[in-house]
Amino acid sequence: MGLLLPFLLIGALYVWLDGLLFLLPFTVVLYMSLGTVLFVRMFGKSKHEKVVYRVIIGVVSLSLIVAVPSIYNKTRPVVQDGQVDTNAYELFSDHTKVVALTEPSTLKIKDNLPIIDGATALYPVYAAFAQAVYPEKKYDQYDSEVMSNRTGEAYNNLINGRADIIFALAPSDQQLATAKRLGKELKLTPIGKEAFVFFVNEKNPVQSLTVDEIKGIYTGDITNWREVGGKKKDIRAFQRPEDSGSQTALQHFMGDMPIMDPPVEDIASLMGTVIDQVSDYKNYNNAIGYTFRYYSTEMTKNNAIRLLSVNGVEPTKKTIRLGDYPITNELYAVTAGSDNPHIETFIDWILSDQGQEIVEKTGYVSIQ
Repeated sequence: MGLLLPFLLIGALYVWLDGLLFLLPFTVVLYMSLGTVLFVRMFGKSKHEKVVYRVIIGVVSLSLIVAVPSIYNKTRPVVQDGQVDTNAYELFSDHTKVVALTEPSTLKIKDNLPIIDGATALYPVYAAFAQAVYPEKKYDQYDSEVMSNRTGEAYNNLINGRADIIFALAPSDQQLATAKRLGKELKLTPIGKEAFVFFVNEKNPVQSLTVDEIKGIYTGDITNWREVGGKKKDIRAFQRPEDSGSQTALQHFMGDMPIMDPPVEDIASLMGTVIDQVSDYKNYNNAIGYTFRYYSTEMTKNNAIRLLSVNGVEPTKKTIRLGDYPITNELYAVTAGSDNPHIETFIDWILSDQGQEIVEKTGYVSIQ
């Protein structure tokens, strides 16, 4: 069995680091079983050999059966906020998806470019702003004047002076507290509108929920789809990590109502510890999650999920513009007192007809 020990250790390490902890018992049982088989073969036949083999088969099968629910869980399709390929919106690329103005931009900034960052879902629109106004060159998404670091990191960059403007939804309470502690005042300028949407597995028969029903689900008061016109199945209400744009939107939507604890999963760290991490949305037939309309319908285009109507109203550009869809968020250009001389002029241009043309062409709803 000692000869098999290195293989056990390598397998166990892989299982640990790849987040497959549920396979660890099966790995150990398999190792012990192989060792037992080798022992029996090396030291001759035994009258109990058949019994030993049957016990081995039984134990291995049992350990695999125990792992089946976790294997099923691991193989469910995952919907993540950051799974879109933002490289498709590379500035000045021949094949970029970034929209262009019908006429040349009335504003051009040639030097001392404001450093901009923001939410993944808003990268297509602020990349288009930059392409219209900034000089043509290569812009690295993680280290240039036009970055895409997701909402939490974008706010960190803004508050710590590593960005001049970020494009995102309103900050979380924690982000506001951090800015205040560092003596920074966040200024939020609305530049567009978007729908905060809830989605389910495409096979879920529920087509619409009321605002009160959604709040009931996320407080934990409504726990079964049958309570809202669906099948008799427990509701799996997924959430997003703290300080992400969508989680902050949920918190604003819920107001003073307490949000239930999110589903978590054990993640193995390189330090040898197991930490709890908020689970990504897994597309079970009884799951519900949330995101933003444009991100879901244009950037990821996941046909395995379906957006829910809220109070009987579908989330569309028309219903957002008319104010019929009940959960609408403003999109902001956020600043924190940078001394860059072009910030005010740039934001004024974004609010002009040309800037709002880009908002509309990208797929959002203009603020006008």
